[in-house]
Amino acid sequence: MRVFETSVQELKHDVLKSVAQLAWSDDLQSGILDIPEKLIPGPEARMRCCIYKERAIISQRVKVAMGGDRTNPNLVEVLDIACDECPVTEITVGPSCRGCIATRCVHACPKDAITVVNHKAQIDHKKCITCGKCIAACPYGAIEKKTRPCERGCKAGAISMGENKKAFIDPAKCTSCGACIYQCPFGAIMDKSFIVDAIQMLQGADKWGFHVYAIVAPSVAGQFAPAELGQVVTGLKMLGFYDVMEVALGADMTAKTEAVELEEKGMLASSCCPAFVDYVQKNFPDQAHLISDTPSPMIMIARHIKQRDPSAKVVFIGPCVAKKMEVKLGKTMRAVDSALTFEELYALFDSRDIDVAKLEFTDLDHASGFGRSFARSGGVAAAVVEALKERGSEFQAKPMPCSGFEACKLAFLKAAKGVGDFNFIEGMACEGGCVQGPAQLIRSNKNQGDVERHAKQAEGRTIESAIAEAQKAPIHED
Repeated sequence: MRVFETSVQELKHDVLKSVAQLAWSDDLQSGILDIPEKLIPGPEARMRCCIYKERAIISQRVKVAMGGDRTNPNLVEVLDIACDECPVTEITVGPSCRGCIATRCVHACPKDAITVVNHKAQIDHKKCITCGKCIAACPYGAIEKKTRPCERGCKAGAISMGENKKAFIDPAKCTSCGACIYQCPFGAIMDKSFIVDAIQMLQGADKWGFHVYAIVAPSVAGQFAPAELGQVVTGLKMLGFYDVMEVALGADMTAKTEAVELEEKGMLASSCCPAFVDYVQKNFPDQAHLISDTPSPMIMIARHIKQRDPSAKVVFIGPCVAKKMEVKLGKTMRAVDSALTFEELYALFDSRDIDVAKLEFTDLDHASGFGRSFARSGGVAAAVVEALKERGSEFQAKPMPCSGFEACKLAFLKAAKGVGDFNFIEGMACEGGCVQGPAQLIRSNKNQGDVERHAKQAEGRTIESAIAEAQKAPIHED
């Protein structure tokens, strides 16, 4: 059993594994009510006030693990019963307050919400509008704003405190980046899972005569350690996948096409990260035309598979929550049928008692090192530069890699004002790139090194040669 980074991740795994086990045995209808008591046997509570609340939270987690609230447009859901332990977002006066006679905080407040009582500032929260002017005015730094971790983590500004003081996610602002899921210390936010759909797809393949392909994101490198990637591929085939392909090969295809598009348009922003694309469309609609028309690597490789095998069904597997929304909204041109995260894949392995570290190796070697480097910040830009070079173009790409919404926002503000010497914005929602995605099994600084080592294993293979080899390769046969 893996040692998880947090207890929240462990709890999520246990729920996903339990749901998957029931789905494999076709016992979901009769078994889901038993999951809470199975996972929280009692009699003592481990995390909350009582086992009954813990079980109620598990019940909500089970619902989200089975697809969640169909009436809720958000892919990311708040588990209301779990969201009750964080301090309410407000501005507070700390012990450093000296009750100074200047009372700059009192004079700065536009709502007369601050008074000085017994030589200490006090805030009337019924009047306070949390504008923060008192924070800036205090010479001692004694006034601070307490912010919920989910709000602080959401750089898109989609999370606020609802009327019932629970976290509320605004679908008009949410990009499904998943940052709030990782940041919430109580596990009160969870992404909808389509693990049951994937299992049913695998189970129905023979009956309905189709082939289910797994396409694996390059950020998989090192995630299932001590198992190697070749062992993970074997495990996927044991789950019932017909074949496995690298999304990195799709990245090679994207780089080649995007390089041509950049040369034609002269100014471009990448289209690989769906959360980044959504963020730009919602926050910079006047500049959304800069987003590349080139499909993402996920779509590229899925289209390649379906062109060669009309009976194919394709399941994306990666560290990204936003990819699920991309599939759910039908933005993949029907190329991708479902999306799972590495967390969900690990739960699938566990649900079938598959220890990938003990399996034989199956080769997975389709892409160039440039395609595999898409997983880290700067990798897309480097691949586009290489693709221009390989086609003999004289066009000079001047990339600006941006990871995290704050960096992306700055890039588009500069682009709007014509400031800066760049013509290609590489945008990624996660700081550091996909290697720090919210559904990585391991979020570590070493993830980038794992991807770079994985990329070096393909040294000598160019973007053009990887694509050419893929076009010539025979279709997998039983």
